[in-house]
Amino acid sequence: MTRALRDFPGGIQLAGNKGESTSRPSMTAPLPRRVVIPLDQHIGEPARPVVKPGQRVRTGELIGSPEGYLSAGVHASITGEVEAVEERPVPHPSGLPALCVVIAGDGTDEWIPAAAQQTDAMSRGALRRRLREAGIVGLGGAAFPTAVKVNTGPESAVEQLILNGAECEPYISCDEMLMRERAGAVVDGALLLMRALDTRQCLIGVEDNKPEAIETLSAAISTIAAEGVEVVPVPTRYPGGGEKQLIYTLTGKEVPSHGLPADVGVVCQNVGTAAAVHDALRHGRPLVERYVTITGPGVAGPGNVRARIGTPMHELIALCGGYTGDPDRLIMGGPMMGFGLSDDDLPVVKGTNCLLVTTETRFPRPDQAMPCIRCGACTEVCPAGLLPQQLYWHARAKDLDRVRDYDLFDCIECGACAYVCPSHIPLVQYYRFAKSEVRAQEEERHRADIARQRYELRQARLEREQREREEKRQRKKAALREKEKSTEDRKAAVQAALQRKRGEAGTSSQDTSASQDDDG
Repeated sequence: MTRALRDFPGGIQLAGNKGESTSRPSMTAPLPRRVVIPLDQHIGEPARPVVKPGQRVRTGELIGSPEGYLSAGVHASITGEVEAVEERPVPHPSGLPALCVVIAGDGTDEWIPAAAQQTDAMSRGALRRRLREAGIVGLGGAAFPTAVKVNTGPESAVEQLILNGAECEPYISCDEMLMRERAGAVVDGALLLMRALDTRQCLIGVEDNKPEAIETLSAAISTIAAEGVEVVPVPTRYPGGGEKQLIYTLTGKEVPSHGLPADVGVVCQNVGTAAAVHDALRHGRPLVERYVTITGPGVAGPGNVRARIGTPMHELIALCGGYTGDPDRLIMGGPMMGFGLSDDDLPVVKGTNCLLVTTETRFPRPDQAMPCIRCGACTEVCPAGLLPQQLYWHARAKDLDRVRDYDLFDCIECGACAYVCPSHIPLVQYYRFAKSEVRAQEEERHRADIARQRYELRQARLEREQREREEKRQRKKAALREKEKSTEDRKAAVQAALQRKRGEAGTSSQDTSASQDDDG
């Protein structure tokens, strides 16, 4: 049966440029001689290092333990000796270094023994714990810990699991190749995620320009007899793979502003994440490798590579024929939402879906930004139904209250507005800046609230201690007065006794004298 699809607002048609990287099967990268594995590869708290320099580790061994609720484990991707646990440059928009574990490989690739995975007998809680221990995170780019995402709480009724296989951004094709080559793992991972969520329906959304992926997934569903799992082709339009956009297209449900998909009974996961869930729960293998697209006009032989986490990026580029022509920039991600890298010695991380090498010919530098002409083109293409022009004005003026009023954080930073802007205004950069300013402001307010609470608690403690000291002083003073009064009372009693004694003695003397007078 044909499922009725909804049309999300806005969006643009872009050339896919995926044919070169999908024209041949994926390659498995040789084991790297050395890996640099960041402990902060996911949203949330970085993992805590549990290895030391000089220690031998095996492939799949835990080297970073999840720290806090929003975290994920990190594992050795090769066998060898830990050379260092230190800060190293990592691929991140901030350009800041992060704590990493550096492993020098010995070439053996000795895996830790995988424990028997009795997944059919596991409770939902046990499944989540295993996903957390295995370091499973979202592989669509955000790298959100999967165990947290499927922990929707006892009262949350998840009606549908959605697997995102749309992969709408140009040049990126790692998910497509994964679906074509490991469709069974994707479908089985979907069934496992359905168990973890206690839901009976899974929709796999795939753009209709990927017929081979749709066919292989459909065949895998029939082979496995995956009840409740359905592949749904969706229109090819950017950014149709955005989480909220795909949910609306498939279900007609709108995720509320500042809300989560679970608020409307939906959880969305990437198809690569589903395959990683299969590996972790069926075979006991943590997340130590992923599909990476190596592409762009600056690469000799674009393709997809299965690479170990921590592999230097230049090794993957070399595997695809190296650089060609006049390479200009190296981008992690796609041309719309990716970010530039400083060099190609940075490591592959869990969120590395694509390495795009551009040239000035095919990717000319943007023209100088001109004033906004209020044409409204940005509003027409915004998939979140926002008003990009107003957001731009308020972000430029640093009017943070107004950008909040215009739902800044509903912006998914897809870049469609900047793409169509005739004035070449880098709109997304303004929105990212405004978001960072709002977060900084909220953090400052949070710190101020904490400082105020600490001050108030300190003042309350000082006042209590002063009150207690005063009460103690008053009690001591009262006790002293009581003691003085008691002393005076005793003195008075003694004095009275002495007076009585003297009185008695005087009376006795008088009686004796009187008696003697009588005798005389």
